[in-house]
Amino acid sequence: MKQPIATEKAPKAIGPYSQAISHGGTVYVSGQIPLDPATGQIVDGDIAAQTERVLENLKAVLEASGSSLSQVLKTTVFLKNLADFPKMNEVYGRYFIETPPARSTVEVVRLPRDVQVEIDCIAIG
Repeated sequence: MKQPIATEKAPKAIGPYSQAISHGGTVYVSGQIPLDPATGQIVDGDIAAQTERVLENLKAVLEASGSSLSQVLKTTVFLKNLADFPKMNEVYGRYFIETPPARSTVEVVRLPRDVQVEIDCIAIG
């Protein structure tokens, strides 16, 4: 049976979806954007600041599910501008040090609330 995951330590879903779903020992985390969960506002700053907030949001949802960043199997990174890849990658690398997960990175035309980055993930529950 699928189990919805929700935490106040990450932004609330802004549509008809769950922050994450756990099923069969796997956690599927919805795409996170750089919203501050305390204010509901997009964080100020460049791609590095936005990437850090996104990863903190992912971390909070994973921890609410009983998992962690070290259990992430796969991420998908959506960038508004692929030229931001080096700065995003530097921040990303600080969060995934040992045995980094598989990853896809794609440039997209637009993201929710016109942010610069969105990341989703699949992890061991």
